Amino acid sequence: MHEEDVVGKAYDSRLMRRLGAYVRPYGWLVVAALACLMIDGLTQLVGPLMTQRVIDVALPAHDVHIVVQAALFFAASLVVAFCCQYGETMLTSLLGQRVMRDLRRDIFAHVQRLPVPFFDRNPVGRLVTRVTSDVESLNELFTSGVVAGLGDLFTLLAISVMMLVTDWRLSLASFAVIPFVYWVSHVFRMKVRESYRDIRAKLARINAYLQERITGMRIVQLFGRERDEAARFDELNRGHLDANLESITYYALYFPAIEILTSIALALLIVTGAHRVEIHSLTVGTVAAFLQLVRRFFQPLQDLSDKFNTLQQAMAASERVFVLLDTPGVEASGRRGVGPAVTNAPTPRRLDAPTPGVSVQFDNVWFAYDTGHVARNDGQFASPEWVLKGVSFNVEAGRSLALVGHTGAGKTTIINLLLRFYEPQRGRILVDGVDAREIPLERLRALIGYVQQDIFLFAGDVLSNIRLSNPLTDEQVAEAASRVGADRIVRRLPHGYAQVLGERGASISVGERQLLSFARAVAADPALLVLDEATSAVDSEIEAEIQSALAALMQGRTTIAVAHRLSTIVDSDEILVLHHGVVRERGTHRELMAKRGLYDRLYRLQAGAVRDALRDVSSAASSAASSASSAGS
Repeated sequence: MHEEDVVGKAYDSRLMRRLGAYVRPYGWLVVAALACLMIDGLTQLVGPLMTQRVIDVALPAHDVHIVVQAALFFAASLVVAFCCQYGETMLTSLLGQRVMRDLRRDIFAHVQRLPVPFFDRNPVGRLVTRVTSDVESLNELFTSGVVAGLGDLFTLLAISVMMLVTDWRLSLASFAVIPFVYWVSHVFRMKVRESYRDIRAKLARINAYLQERITGMRIVQLFGRERDEAARFDELNRGHLDANLESITYYALYFPAIEILTSIALALLIVTGAHRVEIHSLTVGTVAAFLQLVRRFFQPLQDLSDKFNTLQQAMAASERVFVLLDTPGVEASGRRGVGPAVTNAPTPRRLDAPTPGVSVQFDNVWFAYDTGHVARNDGQFASPEWVLKGVSFNVEAGRSLALVGHTGAGKTTIINLLLRFYEPQRGRILVDGVDAREIPLERLRALIGYVQQDIFLFAGDVLSNIRLSNPLTDEQVAEAASRVGADRIVRRLPHGYAQVLGERGASISVGERQLLSFARAVAADPALLVLDEATSAVDSEIEAEIQSALAALMQGRTTIAVAHRLSTIVDSDEILVLHHGVVRERGTHRELMAKRGLYDRLYRLQAGAVRDALRDVSSAASSAASSASSAGS
């Protein structure tokens, strides 16, 4: 479940070219940062040069003027180095932040275009990780990775040239420990690579666990799972801590090891230079300058090893990000997964729909969520598990159709296909005689007012939740709310239509959320109403108001309603009874009752359950009244 376990190559030219497309608009930031780094690298040479001049020239001549001049020149180089380091930090940070902003904008825009089956297969936590931690890894690549690494390489080159020009024999003595530095750095990179992978995997598990438990906190508290869940989280948290401590251990060993090798290089330098100073083939100032150059030489080497790991993590993060960005959206083709690709035709047709009302036709529609081959015990492959099997029906413009049947019969699947969240494997769906696949998705969905059973409200004010993308005035929003009785609820809120709702509308009841979602659906004055058990969470009084409002609203409009409570759809022009994905019965309420078939049994079962419930309520009320009377006596 956690792709974060994968660590990619240290460098991938294809990915770097794609990242370069995001950097290109800010090329001036890269150039300015590199200029600052190069100037800073050159200032690293000033100190050793001034030391050599003071020791070899100023001190023997007792020339204070040269000492003062060298000190001032060195101080000026420190000021320049300060300005360059400040500029480099600001420029690379600005570059990283702007690239992060552009990437996150593109990822979020792309995610909104992905088909619904993609979200069936990918956990929310994984997608959030793409937008947050993976993009943050790319920010580190630009702020302390590639640009700073190029600066370190330039500093290494400048110091190496300076050392070789000054004295090549001392340079060779100083470079003698480089193979050991390389070996130590290689071991460090390999160990830290594994440690980073472990850290990311543990962090991904913590994020997934938190997301699920916080979302289901009511269930956790209801079943008294707090202690068990806390123990499990403590286990995950301890694993993440251990992985971080392991990484810290490698760093704690690496830096002292490099320091020891640097000291060995300095010792070799002193041993080699001492004899030559004694025979006057080398000056003391040159040895002193080399001592400073060697220490400056090993610092970038040490930094480059750490930047290598940053580059490696960024490559892995960029691969995951671009895999997401390369996932075809609903306007592209060739996507694999649940059902056929949800695509627009190469030349989408414009639908000039009559207002109000559109006709809808399902023509021999077959659909299965999993179209892959299913292995059987005998080694053969079974056919897909069809959810819909040859479903056909026609709803004329301005008419109403109700879908009934047991749970899993395929009612909601029909709605999902109509909205083109999925595509059928066989058959076709026509809207006003036009194949739905030839209609632009935004045009098709703009015709539909959809009320779900699973209500979703955004964390925003009531006004924006009803309006959404429709260009409606405040008065039009209020009128839509009043048509379904939602205005009574809004008036009870402290700030009315400006009341800010909690996440998923948690600050109001389920029934109130359903009323607001109903107002949202009718606010756009749709040509086609789709109701998926739209009144399941409201009480009988409010349901009666909604049914009354619907009667007026449905005049001249096409309506398709999924219902479990059959009493709500008795006035529909046609009722389809689904059973295991097949249309078993169709007709009006009166016709279906006369058939004495599946619909009749469903209706009588529900009517009997209602009578039993009313009888129980009446008995309980009588008992309560009797008890109260006895207590009063």
